[in-house]
Amino acid sequence: MSVRCGIGYDLHRLAEGRKLIIGGIEVPFDKGPVGHSDGDVIAHALCDALLGAAGLGDIGTHFPDTDLKWKGANSLQFLEYARKLLDEKHLAIEHVDAVVILERPKLGPHFPKMREALAKALRVPAEKIHLKAKTNEGVDAIGRGEAIAAHVVATLSL
Repeated sequence: MSVRCGIGYDLHRLAEGRKLIIGGIEVPFDKGPVGHSDGDVIAHALCDALLGAAGLGDIGTHFPDTDLKWKGANSLQFLEYARKLLDEKHLAIEHVDAVVILERPKLGPHFPKMREALAKALRVPAEKIHLKAKTNEGVDAIGRGEAIAAHVVATLSL
């Protein structure tokens, strides 16, 4: 079995009046990510990790923020598209490990629904998706509650 790994990263400023979409679900909060699409940091970082592991570029190559078609788009669409590309290369998703960095709100209670949404978009069992949340201990823009970020590692097999 041939194994490939990819890493993805995403960061968005947070602003009042926007929905906080993380892992394909809306999390109740008074701020949300500023972005061309829905600003889902997990979906964006995961898409980059999958595309990187497959040698297929990055999210900006496939979904440029200059294309109005993606304005306000649900980022789960990006994952569905990435999955189709993986299928064409006969690559299977073995494991996803993701960490979201933000001060608040607490994400742990929302992880089961996030895992379900991400797994459905990728057509994999939810057990293949592992989610964690960390704070930045009050340091920098994330620590001040001005931004949200995610790091994701995806492991694929041929």
